Amino acid sequence: MAQVNWQGVFPALLTPFTADDHIDYDMFDKNLQAQVDAGVNGIILGGSLGEASSLQNDEKYALVKHAVAFLGGKIPVIMNIAEQTTTAAVACAKAAEEAGAAGLMLLPPMRYKADDAETVAYFLAVANSTHLPIMIYNNPVDYKIMVTLDMFEQLAKAPNIQAVKESTRDTTNVTRMINRFGDRFSILCGVDTLALECLLLGANGWVAGLVDAFPRETVAIYRLAKAGRIAEALAIYRWFMPLLELDIAPKLVQYIKMAAAAVGIGTTHVRAPRLLTQGAEKEYVENVIATALVKRPVLPDYLKLPA
Repeated sequence: MAQVNWQGVFPALLTPFTADDHIDYDMFDKNLQAQVDAGVNGIILGGSLGEASSLQNDEKYALVKHAVAFLGGKIPVIMNIAEQTTTAAVACAKAAEEAGAAGLMLLPPMRYKADDAETVAYFLAVANSTHLPIMIYNNPVDYKIMVTLDMFEQLAKAPNIQAVKESTRDTTNVTRMINRFGDRFSILCGVDTLALECLLLGANGWVAGLVDAFPRETVAIYRLAKAGRIAEALAIYRWFMPLLELDIAPKLVQYIKMAAAAVGIGTTHVRAPRLLTQGAEKEYVENVIATALVKRPVLPDYLKLPA
Protein backbone atom coordinates (compact mmCIF):
# COMPACT_ATOMS: atom_id res chain seq x y z
CA MET A 1 0.00 0.00 0.00
CA ALA A 2 1.31 3.45 -0.96
CA GLN A 3 2.01 5.69 2.03
CA VAL A 4 0.37 9.11 2.39
CA ASN A 5 2.60 12.10 3.03
CA TRP A 6 -0.16 14.67 2.38
CA GLN A 7 1.93 16.76 0.03
CA GLY A 8 1.37 17.66 -3.60
CA VAL A 9 -1.64 17.43 -5.89
CA PHE A 10 -4.51 15.14 -4.92
CA PRO A 11 -7.29 15.06 -7.55
CA ALA A 12 -10.82 14.78 -6.23
CA LEU A 13 -11.69 12.36 -8.99
CA LEU A 14 -14.92 12.35 -10.93
CA THR A 15 -16.97 9.16 -11.03
CA PRO A 16 -17.69 8.53 -14.71
CA PHE A 17 -20.97 6.83 -15.55
CA THR A 18 -22.19 4.97 -18.62
CA ALA A 19 -25.34 6.05 -20.41
CA ASP A 20 -27.24 3.36 -18.48
CA ASP A 21 -26.04 4.69 -15.09
CA HIS A 22 -23.30 2.21 -14.19
CA ILE A 23 -19.76 3.21 -13.23
CA ASP A 24 -17.71 3.54 -16.42
CA TYR A 25 -14.52 1.80 -15.35
CA ASP A 26 -12.90 2.13 -18.79
CA MET A 27 -13.20 5.91 -18.69
CA PHE A 28 -12.20 5.94 -15.02
CA ASP A 29 -8.98 4.12 -15.95
CA LYS A 30 -8.32 6.53 -18.82
CA ASN A 31 -8.64 9.55 -16.54
CA LEU A 32 -6.64 7.92 -13.76
CA GLN A 33 -3.79 7.12 -16.14
CA ALA A 34 -3.76 10.75 -17.27
CA GLN A 35 -3.44 11.81 -13.62
CA VAL A 36 -0.55 9.42 -13.01
CA ASP A 37 1.22 10.53 -16.18
CA ALA A 38 0.84 14.18 -15.11
CA GLY A 39 2.59 13.48 -11.80
CA VAL A 40 -0.17 13.70 -9.17
CA ASN A 41 0.69 12.57 -5.65
CA GLY A 42 -2.49 10.67 -4.72
CA ILE A 43 -6.18 10.45 -5.57
CA ILE A 44 -9.38 10.99 -3.60
CA LEU A 45 -12.46 8.91 -4.38
CA GLY A 46 -16.07 9.50 -3.42
CA GLY A 47 -15.82 13.23 -2.72
CA SER A 48 -18.25 15.91 -3.81
CA LEU A 49 -16.90 15.79 -7.36
CA GLY A 50 -17.10 12.01 -7.23
CA GLU A 51 -20.85 12.35 -6.66
CA ALA A 52 -20.59 10.84 -3.19
CA SER A 53 -24.21 11.65 -2.44
CA SER A 54 -25.27 9.56 -5.45
CA LEU A 55 -23.00 6.55 -4.94
CA GLN A 56 -24.02 3.45 -3.06
CA ASN A 57 -21.46 2.35 -0.47
CA ASP A 58 -20.76 -0.89 -2.32
CA GLU A 59 -20.01 1.12 -5.47
CA LYS A 60 -17.59 3.32 -3.53
CA TYR A 61 -15.71 0.35 -2.05
CA ALA A 62 -15.60 -1.36 -5.45
CA LEU A 63 -14.13 1.82 -6.94
CA VAL A 64 -11.46 1.91 -4.22
CA LYS A 65 -10.52 -1.75 -4.85
CA HIS A 66 -10.38 -1.12 -8.58
CA ALA A 67 -8.18 1.98 -8.22
CA VAL A 68 -5.82 0.25 -5.78
CA ALA A 69 -5.38 -2.65 -8.19
CA PHE A 70 -4.94 -0.34 -11.18
CA LEU A 71 -2.32 1.81 -9.47
CA GLY A 72 -0.31 -1.06 -7.99
CA GLY A 73 1.06 1.10 -5.18
CA LYS A 74 2.28 3.98 -7.39
CA ILE A 75 0.30 6.60 -5.45
CA PRO A 76 -2.09 6.38 -2.48
CA VAL A 77 -5.86 6.05 -2.78
CA ILE A 78 -7.85 8.17 -0.32
CA MET A 79 -11.55 7.49 0.30
CA ASN A 80 -13.95 10.22 1.38
CA ILE A 81 -16.38 9.63 4.26
CA ALA A 82 -19.56 11.73 4.34
CA GLU A 83 -22.03 10.09 6.69
CA GLN A 84 -24.90 11.14 8.97
CA THR A 85 -24.04 9.03 12.01
CA THR A 86 -20.88 8.15 13.88
CA THR A 87 -21.69 4.44 13.58
CA ALA A 88 -21.98 4.69 9.80
CA ALA A 89 -18.77 6.70 9.52
CA VAL A 90 -16.84 4.14 11.60
CA ALA A 91 -18.21 1.34 9.42
CA CYS A 92 -17.07 3.21 6.31
CA ALA A 93 -13.59 3.68 7.74
CA LYS A 94 -13.27 -0.05 8.42
CA ALA A 95 -14.61 -0.92 4.95
CA ALA A 96 -12.21 1.53 3.30
CA GLU A 97 -9.30 -0.09 5.10
CA GLU A 98 -10.45 -3.55 3.98
CA ALA A 99 -10.81 -2.29 0.39
CA GLY A 100 -7.17 -1.18 0.39
CA ALA A 101 -7.47 2.58 0.85
CA ALA A 102 -4.29 4.23 2.14
CA GLY A 103 -6.11 7.07 3.89
CA LEU A 104 -9.38 8.85 4.51
CA MET A 105 -10.85 12.27 3.92
CA LEU A 106 -13.44 12.95 6.61
CA LEU A 107 -16.32 15.41 6.55
CA PRO A 108 -18.27 16.51 9.63
CA PRO A 109 -21.62 14.78 10.22
CA MET A 110 -24.06 15.34 7.37
CA ARG A 111 -27.55 16.87 7.77
CA TYR A 112 -27.36 17.49 11.53
CA LYS A 113 -25.43 20.69 12.30
CA ALA A 114 -23.29 19.36 15.13
CA ASP A 115 -21.79 21.79 17.61
CA ASP A 116 -18.03 21.99 18.23
CA ALA A 117 -17.93 19.30 20.93
CA GLU A 118 -20.10 16.92 18.89
CA THR A 119 -17.99 17.45 15.76
CA VAL A 120 -14.73 16.78 17.63
CA ALA A 121 -16.20 13.66 19.24
CA TYR A 122 -17.32 12.43 15.81
CA PHE A 123 -13.89 12.96 14.25
CA LEU A 124 -12.09 11.31 17.17
CA ALA A 125 -14.43 8.31 17.16
CA VAL A 126 -13.63 7.66 13.50
CA ALA A 127 -9.90 8.23 14.04
CA ASN A 128 -9.85 5.82 16.97
CA SER A 129 -11.57 3.14 14.88
CA THR A 130 -8.91 2.89 12.19
CA HIS A 131 -5.16 2.90 11.62
CA LEU A 132 -5.57 4.87 8.39
CA PRO A 133 -4.28 8.46 8.25
CA ILE A 134 -7.02 11.07 8.04
CA MET A 135 -7.46 14.44 6.38
CA ILE A 136 -10.22 16.58 7.91
CA TYR A 137 -12.33 18.41 5.33
CA ASN A 138 -12.93 21.95 6.65
CA ASN A 139 -15.60 23.48 4.42
CA PRO A 140 -18.06 25.62 6.41
CA VAL A 141 -19.32 27.30 3.22
CA ASP A 142 -20.86 24.11 1.83
CA TYR A 143 -21.25 21.97 4.96
CA LYS A 144 -22.08 24.66 7.56
CA ILE A 145 -19.63 23.43 10.20
CA MET A 146 -16.39 25.31 10.83
CA VAL A 147 -13.53 23.31 12.29
CA THR A 148 -11.85 25.98 14.41
CA LEU A 149 -8.25 26.14 15.61
CA ASP A 150 -9.41 25.24 19.11
CA MET A 151 -11.08 22.15 17.67
CA PHE A 152 -7.88 21.19 15.84
CA GLU A 153 -6.09 21.51 19.19
CA GLN A 154 -8.27 18.67 20.46
CA LEU A 155 -7.97 16.68 17.24
CA ALA A 156 -4.17 16.80 17.52
CA LYS A 157 -4.51 14.14 20.24
CA ALA A 158 -5.23 11.59 17.50
CA PRO A 159 -1.91 10.85 15.74
CA ASN A 160 -3.64 9.61 12.59
CA ILE A 161 -5.47 12.92 12.07
CA GLN A 162 -2.67 14.36 9.98
CA ALA A 163 -4.02 16.86 7.46
CA VAL A 164 -6.73 19.35 6.62
CA LYS A 165 -8.41 20.12 3.35
CA GLU A 166 -8.62 23.89 3.80
CA SER A 167 -11.81 25.12 2.12
CA THR A 168 -12.86 27.94 4.41
CA ARG A 169 -12.28 30.44 1.55
CA ASP A 170 -10.16 32.47 4.01
CA THR A 171 -6.53 32.24 2.98
CA THR A 172 -5.55 33.71 6.35
CA ASN A 173 -6.48 30.35 7.85
CA VAL A 174 -3.36 28.81 6.28
CA THR A 175 -1.18 31.17 8.29
CA ARG A 176 -3.29 30.74 11.41
CA MET A 177 -2.87 26.96 11.25
CA ILE A 178 0.90 27.21 10.73
CA ASN A 179 1.30 29.78 13.51
CA ARG A 180 -0.68 27.62 15.95
CA PHE A 181 0.49 24.13 15.04
CA GLY A 182 3.70 24.41 13.01
CA ASP A 183 3.92 21.29 10.87
CA ARG A 184 1.61 19.14 13.03
CA PHE A 185 -1.04 19.21 10.29
CA SER A 186 -0.41 19.19 6.56
CA ILE A 187 -2.54 21.82 4.85
CA LEU A 188 -4.01 21.15 1.42
CA CYS A 189 -5.96 23.87 -0.36
CA GLY A 190 -9.43 22.65 -1.32
CA VAL A 191 -10.59 25.62 -3.41
CA ASP A 192 -9.24 25.78 -6.95
CA THR A 193 -9.53 29.57 -7.23
CA LEU A 194 -7.32 30.08 -4.17
CA ALA A 195 -4.76 27.36 -4.80
CA LEU A 196 -1.71 29.37 -5.81
CA GLU A 197 -2.30 31.86 -3.00
CA CYS A 198 -2.51 29.06 -0.43
CA LEU A 199 0.60 27.33 -1.79
CA LEU A 200 2.61 30.55 -1.56
CA LEU A 201 1.43 31.01 2.03
CA GLY A 202 2.83 27.62 2.94
CA ALA A 203 0.12 25.07 2.15
CA ASN A 204 1.58 21.62 1.52
CA GLY A 205 -0.69 20.64 -1.34
CA TRP A 206 -3.81 21.04 -3.40
CA VAL A 207 -6.97 18.91 -3.44
CA ALA A 208 -7.94 19.89 -6.95
CA GLY A 209 -11.06 19.80 -9.11
CA LEU A 210 -10.21 20.99 -12.63
CA VAL A 211 -7.28 18.60 -12.47
CA ASP A 212 -9.89 16.08 -13.65
CA ALA A 213 -9.69 17.73 -17.06
CA PHE A 214 -6.30 19.46 -16.93
CA PRO A 215 -3.93 17.36 -14.80
CA ARG A 216 -0.66 18.58 -16.32
CA GLU A 217 -1.47 22.26 -15.85
CA THR A 218 -2.51 21.65 -12.24
CA VAL A 219 0.64 19.76 -11.30
CA ALA A 220 2.78 22.29 -13.18
CA ILE A 221 1.39 25.15 -11.08
CA TYR A 222 2.08 23.24 -7.88
CA ARG A 223 5.64 22.22 -8.74
CA LEU A 224 6.61 25.61 -10.17
CA ALA A 225 5.25 27.38 -7.10
CA LYS A 226 7.11 25.10 -4.72
CA ALA A 227 10.31 25.52 -6.78
CA GLY A 228 10.06 29.30 -6.43
CA ARG A 229 9.31 29.82 -10.12
CA ILE A 230 6.39 32.04 -9.24
CA ALA A 231 6.08 34.04 -12.47
CA GLU A 232 5.74 30.85 -14.52
CA ALA A 233 3.20 29.39 -12.10
CA LEU A 234 1.23 32.64 -12.13
CA ALA A 235 1.05 32.78 -15.91
CA ILE A 236 -0.51 29.30 -16.05
CA TYR A 237 -2.79 30.14 -13.11
CA ARG A 238 -4.13 33.26 -14.82
CA TRP A 239 -4.90 31.25 -17.95
CA PHE A 240 -6.53 28.59 -15.76
CA MET A 241 -8.73 30.90 -13.66
CA PRO A 242 -11.89 30.97 -15.86
CA LEU A 243 -11.84 27.17 -15.76
CA LEU A 244 -11.07 27.04 -12.04
CA GLU A 245 -14.15 29.14 -11.36
CA LEU A 246 -16.25 26.22 -12.60
CA ASP A 247 -15.16 24.44 -9.39
CA ILE A 248 -16.98 26.89 -7.09
CA ALA A 249 -20.36 26.73 -8.84
CA PRO A 250 -23.30 24.64 -7.55
CA LYS A 251 -23.14 22.49 -10.69
CA LEU A 252 -19.39 21.90 -10.46
CA VAL A 253 -19.88 18.19 -11.19
CA GLN A 254 -21.67 18.81 -14.48
CA TYR A 255 -19.26 21.59 -15.48
CA ILE A 256 -16.06 19.70 -14.74
CA LYS A 257 -17.41 16.59 -16.45
CA MET A 258 -18.00 18.77 -19.53
CA ALA A 259 -14.37 19.91 -19.36
CA ALA A 260 -13.08 16.35 -18.95
CA ALA A 261 -15.18 15.22 -21.91
CA ALA A 262 -13.87 18.09 -24.04
CA VAL A 263 -10.28 16.89 -23.60
CA GLY A 264 -11.14 13.22 -24.07
CA ILE A 265 -10.66 11.91 -20.52
CA GLY A 266 -14.27 11.95 -19.32
CA THR A 267 -17.93 11.85 -20.26
CA THR A 268 -20.79 14.20 -19.41
CA HIS A 269 -23.04 11.51 -17.87
CA VAL A 270 -24.23 12.38 -14.35
CA ARG A 271 -26.47 10.51 -11.96
CA ALA A 272 -29.96 11.84 -11.21
CA PRO A 273 -31.11 14.03 -9.59
CA ARG A 274 -28.32 15.85 -11.40
CA LEU A 275 -29.18 16.59 -15.02
CA LEU A 276 -27.08 17.70 -17.96
CA THR A 277 -26.85 21.45 -18.44
CA GLN A 278 -29.03 23.05 -21.11
CA GLY A 279 -29.47 26.26 -23.06
CA ALA A 280 -27.56 29.41 -22.14
CA GLU A 281 -25.89 27.72 -19.15
CA LYS A 282 -24.48 24.98 -21.35
CA GLU A 283 -23.31 27.48 -23.95
CA TYR A 284 -21.55 29.54 -21.30
CA VAL A 285 -19.59 26.58 -19.93
CA GLU A 286 -18.74 25.31 -23.40
CA ASN A 287 -17.42 28.76 -24.30
CA VAL A 288 -15.22 28.91 -21.18
CA ILE A 289 -13.75 25.52 -22.06
CA ALA A 290 -13.32 26.26 -25.77
CA THR A 291 -11.65 29.62 -25.10
CA ALA A 292 -9.22 27.99 -22.68
CA LEU A 293 -8.34 25.24 -25.14
CA VAL A 294 -7.52 27.78 -27.84
CA LYS A 295 -5.17 29.60 -25.47
CA ARG A 296 -3.80 26.51 -23.71
CA PRO A 297 -0.24 27.29 -22.59
CA VAL A 298 2.90 25.40 -23.48
CA LEU A 299 4.20 24.00 -20.21
CA PRO A 300 7.82 23.87 -19.05
CA ASP A 301 9.33 20.48 -18.24
CA TYR A 302 7.82 20.59 -14.76
CA LEU A 303 8.15 16.84 -14.14
CA LYS A 304 11.87 17.38 -13.54
CA LEU A 305 11.00 19.59 -10.55
CA PRO A 306 10.57 18.09 -7.06
CA ALA A 307 7.21 16.48 -6.41
